[in-house]
Amino acid sequence: MFDRYFRVSERGSTIGREIRGGFATFFTMAYILVLNPIILGTAKDRHGELLDPVQLTTATALVAAVMTVVMGIGGNLPLALAAGLGLNAVVAFQIAPLMSWDDAMGLVVLEGLLICVLVVTGLREAVMHAIPQPLKQAISVGIGLFIAFIGFVDAGFVSRVPDAANTTVPVQLGGSGSLTGWPILVFCLGVLLTAGLLARKVKGAILVSIVAMTVVALVVNALADVETWGLTTPEWPDRIVDAPDFGLIGDFSLFGAFSAPEVGVVTVLLLIFTLILSDFFDTMGTVVGISAEAGLLDEDGKVPGLGRVLLIDGAAAVAGGAASASSATSYIESAAGVGEGARTGFANLVTGGLFALALFFTPLLTIVPLQAAAPALVAVGFLMMTQVKHIDWDRYEIAVPAFLTIAVMPFTYSITNGIGAGFLAHVVIQTVLGRAREVHWLLWGTSALFLVYFAIDPVEQLLGAH
Repeated sequence: MFDRYFRVSERGSTIGREIRGGFATFFTMAYILVLNPIILGTAKDRHGELLDPVQLTTATALVAAVMTVVMGIGGNLPLALAAGLGLNAVVAFQIAPLMSWDDAMGLVVLEGLLICVLVVTGLREAVMHAIPQPLKQAISVGIGLFIAFIGFVDAGFVSRVPDAANTTVPVQLGGSGSLTGWPILVFCLGVLLTAGLLARKVKGAILVSIVAMTVVALVVNALADVETWGLTTPEWPDRIVDAPDFGLIGDFSLFGAFSAPEVGVVTVLLLIFTLILSDFFDTMGTVVGISAEAGLLDEDGKVPGLGRVLLIDGAAAVAGGAASASSATSYIESAAGVGEGARTGFANLVTGGLFALALFFTPLLTIVPLQAAAPALVAVGFLMMTQVKHIDWDRYEIAVPAFLTIAVMPFTYSITNGIGAGFLAHVVIQTVLGRAREVHWLLWGTSALFLVYFAIDPVEQLLGAH
């Protein structure tokens, strides 16, 4: 029954691969259960109010569980969803200081509803189909580099150089120019283990590496004097089960932001515009990248069932705002599950089920340190990078937009920025070559929006919203 509904055999997969993929995806994105409450829980709204971390953990796990399962059943892609990084930072540090938390989460719900409208009208799907195939391939490659960079940064293998260093080098090896500490050793061993297992084509290579290095981390933490592991310390918790707290569910005001004191309507509209643009193109890049890596794109480079996938993603944004967990979106870490062989939405049932268990077993399921999970991101980055061979680097009108797409994503830590740079370069180069009429009108429109996006500060000043 499962095989027929999810078309597991038809897509060249097995139930075993889907289960392994579901586990791998969960473990590579379980950090959101720790990170989202930290980002949202440490920011104060205009009235100085803080959100409760325990309630945030519950809301984060609940939204991830429900929407991941919905995507699996309705979209049949191995594409997990949870609170979006970057989007939660915008909510916490850009929106909440201007209004109450209820009003801020109301804007997130509005953003999700507007994205659903764009999907229903067919505009969101049309934009994705209007993108030239080389740019789609470049998006996938750029995401690969970006996700590998995330792995290196999360593990502490590279870190930002403090401004006091008075140097133009933005990142450095380790925390001080060299690799020090047991956690970094765990990460390096994890990368080598994952690479070796992949080279030998071991089934479940990524998941085996995550589990094995978590065990190693537990042993190291018990025997060695480790100053810090970062967000998650690998130690056996005092208690395995903890009761969820649903206190934040439904705490939002849909139009409260428009009547918030000292916040003009123009400012509110620009905030919604920023959320929509980031969510819109982050999801676009993620869906294309994951589908391409899974070999699910058709001969025209289109994603199967794209309309349903995008509608569910928009609904996830609504659910995230309604639960006060910030906008939920598709996760590029789903590539870890694809790397394990997942090709269908059945893997989402596993990932979503684990997030549901996390509601009650959060202390147990968050013992995986980033240093044990991050090697999976590096490995997946390599797998996605292999698509670079399909880009024609001898044709500059193709190569330059592709290069900018690939480079800007990791260098600015944003999928949206990379897509925007590629779009703008493509439109400009085609115009210079006298091929402006060959550019799809939707690419002209989205490129104009990206121009506003990149120049948002002067636009705000011109409109008196700065």
